Amino acid sequence: MSSVINTNVSSLIAQNAMTSNGVAQSKAMQQLSTGLRINGAKDDAAGLAISSKMTAQIRGLDQAVRNANDGVSLLQTTDGALVAVGDMMQRMRELAVQSASDTNVTSDRTALNSEFSQLKTEITRITKNTQWNGMNILDGSANSSTGTFNFQVGANAGQTISKTIGNMGAAASTTATLTIGGHVNAAAAVAQVDTLTIAGTYAAGDVITINGAKQQMQYTVTTGDATNAAPATAIGASIAAAMAVANGSTPSYLSANGVGVAAAAGVLTLTATAVNVASALPTATAATGGSLANINDLNVSSQVAASGAIAGMDNAIATVNSQRSDLGAVINRLSYAADNLSNVSQNTSASRSRVQDTDYAKTSTELARTQIIAQASTAMLAQANQSQQSVLALLK
Repeated sequence: MSSVINTNVSSLIAQNAMTSNGVAQSKAMQQLSTGLRINGAKDDAAGLAISSKMTAQIRGLDQAVRNANDGVSLLQTTDGALVAVGDMMQRMRELAVQSASDTNVTSDRTALNSEFSQLKTEITRITKNTQWNGMNILDGSANSSTGTFNFQVGANAGQTISKTIGNMGAAASTTATLTIGGHVNAAAAVAQVDTLTIAGTYAAGDVITINGAKQQMQYTVTTGDATNAAPATAIGASIAAAMAVANGSTPSYLSANGVGVAAAAGVLTLTATAVNVASALPTATAATGGSLANINDLNVSSQVAASGAIAGMDNAIATVNSQRSDLGAVINRLSYAADNLSNVSQNTSASRSRVQDTDYAKTSTELARTQIIAQASTAMLAQANQSQQSVLALLK
């Protein structure tokens, strides 16, 4: 027995044991309260980093599932619109077959052609106005007029599935024109100048092609161009801007020696940057309509026209069927992708749980252990404090 009073070593040992046990008891209670084994970096630094990375993957995977399902909805909306277009085309072909028979008189064919024309108009309206989330999806104007949709179906960058719908428009830009004029031949001390005039009516998705000496340039008319108060001016400015960027290095778009480009009121002016140099702008192609533009030239007002309409409608129906087939394939692919993403998310969540979540059987046992030790250490502290009382007997 110690005869020292000033420093109660036994009491200090009991106090330290109580402190250490208290920390363990507090940790067990926190884990049981939150359901998490890792509540701070001090609990498991490596485990925290691993579980955090898994959380990013899980949340990305869950969002990718929603993205895939949104993609399915978009494509199903497109397919639904094409179902209506296909049904109308079948009716138009039926009208063409009926009108092709000489059992019909002129008034009959007039009535048949009236319905045929109305259906053409409705197909044009559907291909121009079908939207999903505010985007036109059948006129090729989506995503900067590429008509290509990239669906993010993974937790990481670049994990996408793409589908190009393109311009399914039934309206052709029949009045769109591109005219080359004002050509000045290269001569001594004279730089060649070419002008390209953009005029007529354009629709979103129309493609303007310009062939130069070195490369071919294509510009797709945007919705903003087509709805602009001065569409030719807007288109000209866009083409000029694209050419100016291309001409920043040699060889340029139009000549190995460079060509200056300016636009004003729908007229592109191309000036060689050196004398005796041709800017070489031999051809320019007028804009084209959508994939169903051929139906605009069809009618059933006569036996000959009706016979031609039958073949024309066959081509149009084949175009729609091909697009629908592609849509169906991508819809199925997105559905399988969503199922796989859900499975990966589930298994990643299970892996994270093993790293991060509390094992209640183990932790509850630890809590019971620390509570018993807390009671025992309290009793021992009392005994340690009491043991020093015996030293007083020496002072009597």
